[in-house]
Amino acid sequence: MPQTRVSLRTDKATAHRLFPVVELAFEEEGYPLALSEIDEDRDIYEVSLYVEEDPEPVEARLRSILEAEAVAASVEREVLPDVDWVAHSLAGLQPVRAGRFLVHGRHDRHRRRIGELAIEIEAGMAFGTGHHETTVGCLQTIGKVVRREHPRNALDLGTGSGVLAIALAKLAHIPVLATDIDPVATRVATDNVRLNGASALVTTCTAAGFHHPAFALGGPFDLIVANILARPLMQLAPAMRRHLTPGGSLVLSGILARQRNAVLAAYCGARFRHVSTLTIGDWVTLHLK
Repeated sequence: MPQTRVSLRTDKATAHRLFPVVELAFEEEGYPLALSEIDEDRDIYEVSLYVEEDPEPVEARLRSILEAEAVAASVEREVLPDVDWVAHSLAGLQPVRAGRFLVHGRHDRHRRRIGELAIEIEAGMAFGTGHHETTVGCLQTIGKVVRREHPRNALDLGTGSGVLAIALAKLAHIPVLATDIDPVATRVATDNVRLNGASALVTTCTAAGFHHPAFALGGPFDLIVANILARPLMQLAPAMRRHLTPGGSLVLSGILARQRNAVLAAYCGARFRHVSTLTIGDWVTLHLK
């Protein structure tokens, strides 16, 4: 089935209010979601979801959200041509600077400044181009933790494109295990690790849980980074403690600001202590020990 864009148009304030509501409602499905300016003068903005299966259930859920939020807007559907939209969209993205890191595409290699750690990420069907607030938050927090604690090894759980694992390898020069439940993401991460010359330090593998032998072989870890979603992060709290060295650090993101307290409660219950919270937009990155 071709990809379908399911969208609604409204004013700027309403679109910005609806976006996190829609994002939270569809977080388990992982549909790509966009907020776009259509006509600034006429105050028209669009919230869009991109789905590859039957769009009717998505449309129905969007209408329910509009009704619950008392928003008078219609839900539209557009069947998209067969284009690699990830590659198409990433080609126009500007490089991102976070701490010492510069995350860029092939077309922006020349943007690197002296002293920056450049990470080149190619377009691929995996989360983590460096442009999302959660990735930026993780990069900034990683920089502080590595500088203060000098970890000897690290785990990037839910690696996506591999950007955080590559960042750890380039900054700390330590072995990094990068895992994901999605074999497509693992393949993309492996390619990006190779592209950035980090294959000697970063090991990638597809692993659905901590029972995979790679965790026992590479751990316990001085630093674990997990940029996934709040609900699975909460479920993983006891296992995180078992795979972190005493005194080690945990960096968590993929957490909306409204979910922060629930995630912290789960980890405090697993005998972690809160060190810091970094808020960027609607998202938070937590540093725990």
